[in-house]
Amino acid sequence: MAKAAYQRILLKLSGEALLGNESYGIDPVIISRIAKELREILETGVQVAIVIGGGNIFRGAGLAASGIDRVTGDHMGMLATVINSLALQDALERVGVSARVMSAISINDVCEDYIRRRAIRHLEKGRVVIVAAGTGNPFFTTDSAAALRAIEIGADLVIKATKVDGIYSADPVSNPDAIRYDQISYDKVITDKLAVMDTNAIVLCRDQNMPIRVFNMFAEGHLQRLVCGEAIGTLVNKD
Repeated sequence: MAKAAYQRILLKLSGEALLGNESYGIDPVIISRIAKELREILETGVQVAIVIGGGNIFRGAGLAASGIDRVTGDHMGMLATVINSLALQDALERVGVSARVMSAISINDVCEDYIRRRAIRHLEKGRVVIVAAGTGNPFFTTDSAAALRAIEIGADLVIKATKVDGIYSADPVSNPDAIRYDQISYDKVITDKLAVMDTNAIVLCRDQNMPIRVFNMFAEGHLQRLVCGEAIGTLVNKD
């Protein structure tokens, strides 16, 4: 088994990543595959924290666009991330991985409150920490939560899982001439409006010098290769 190139990572998963072939909710096949891949990277010695979105169930901004109060919509979106986090915790435990869901809003009957020092302690004990409910505040995306939590827990890298194999100069689906970047600066991502993560998340990572790597979560084996130091996808940093 190859050794991890990082001591601690934070993986950002979109809610849509859990959809698989379903039109709504969670595909059991997909979440089981993700759990098995996470078990494999844990075996390399890396500590893993995860932030999951809720777009497969509810998205606050989308609900607001349909007329629901934005704060109410964002709270509904936070609860959707808790549902996804509990599902991933269950999938991990079914493959023999110890995991803890820690929520930014108090739901003590189903998961722990997010407390930074406790989260770090879980990681040090080899448990996967799944951080739910975003930052606990409306108007902030789970991308911003991923950046914030990665910095708080002292992660070496934020890994953004997507459906494409990195960052492109344009949408590679609609523009076949789009150029893929192996490496790109935070500022170029912002000025070119490349929509990898929301701008608040990119700025926060830039200001704290937190590198981000964007890769295709659905390419089998890529997560393990990335964690072991291979240049998979696109690296976002100051250079």
